[in-house]
Amino acid sequence: MRRWAGWLALAAFLAWCTWIVSPDPGRLLAGLPRLARWLAGAFPPDFSGPEDLLRRASETVAIASLGTAVAALLALPLAVLAARPVAPLPVLYHPVRALLDTLRGVDGFVFALILVAAVGLGPFAGMLGVALHSTGSIAKLWSEALETAELSAVEAALSAGASRAQAAAVVLVPETLPQTASAVLYVWEFNIRASTVLGVVGAGGLGQELKNAVDLLDFARVLAILLIIVAMVLAADRLSGALRRALL
Repeated sequence: MRRWAGWLALAAFLAWCTWIVSPDPGRLLAGLPRLARWLAGAFPPDFSGPEDLLRRASETVAIASLGTAVAALLALPLAVLAARPVAPLPVLYHPVRALLDTLRGVDGFVFALILVAAVGLGPFAGMLGVALHSTGSIAKLWSEALETAELSAVEAALSAGASRAQAAAVVLVPETLPQTASAVLYVWEFNIRASTVLGVVGAGGLGQELKNAVDLLDFARVLAILLIIVAMVLAADRLSGALRRALL
């Protein structure tokens, strides 16, 4: 009975989602010829002005990389505060957890949109947006690694007179380094993908070129930019995977 109730609840939820979204297959069928014309006009891809494309691609990589590095620095103390076994101030455990959920819950794109208004157009706003969102993600992954680590060495350090913060810094953080480094690489790989669209809100990167091309209905240029994005994502995926295998 409970299983059937669960299936009925899922069906009701999906029915509600369908009502909200209002899918219209007729509109899709009507738009397919237009999409086909656009795709036909996208060949061959337009790689003219390679220096502009290279500059924007470099901005995307820089936004993702520096944003991830800043996020890792910010995440370290937050991860310790959010790891119950070693939290030096247990009273802050739930507030820090709530902060991490907030940072993860607001997408980097939204942060970038707000920060563009605060610090102006350009990759700096994009980097800040990536850093804020990624701080929540990295700190949560790190805190979970700290909570699931073997605590015997930490207990020995505590019994020897070390504080909880000292035990975490000297024993637990080095012990979980392979897992935490792997988490940073995973977030960096994700940020490479995410940073490609930040230019849509004026935060630099390939998204700026992509938005300009779409606004002009220049689909040959759009295809060229998409191919560059795919190449960047594939390269980041391969590099991140190789580094994770080396760490683990």
